[in-house]
Amino acid sequence: MQQHELDQLMKECASDAVQTAEEEFNIKLDLTQESLGSVDDVLLSFVEKYNDKALEDNAVFTICNIYGAYIGEVFKSIAGGDWRYDQSNPEAPFVVLDVGEHSYAFSGICYERLVNNSNISVKAYFEQALANQVQ
Repeated sequence: MQQHELDQLMKECASDAVQTAEEEFNIKLDLTQESLGSVDDVLLSFVEKYNDKALEDNAVFTICNIYGAYIGEVFKSIAGGDWRYDQSNPEAPFVVLDVGEHSYAFSGICYERLVNNSNISVKAYFEQALANQVQ
């Protein structure tokens, strides 16, 4: 996958996140840092609305990837960076945002909140990642 194709895919995924939040939960996301608390709410809303169906593999993959792209696009607008498609494990490729010497797995933090621990905050992860860039 070419870099421009990956960049376009992530922009489209972020757009899907905005549209889905609006259509499913009447939550407006505006690609700002302030909207990230709403992403925390949206992730848990999927479980509340769809119960176990939200936790099926295909649903989890889609939800985590579109909201991970959304968070990453917000991050890129503030701190820059480049998306990277990591195929180091061909069985489980993933996308990260590389910024300087740091790599951020925004879809991974969405997965943690959605599947493993509802107390984990994507907004807090974002803020810590941003603080890392300022140091």
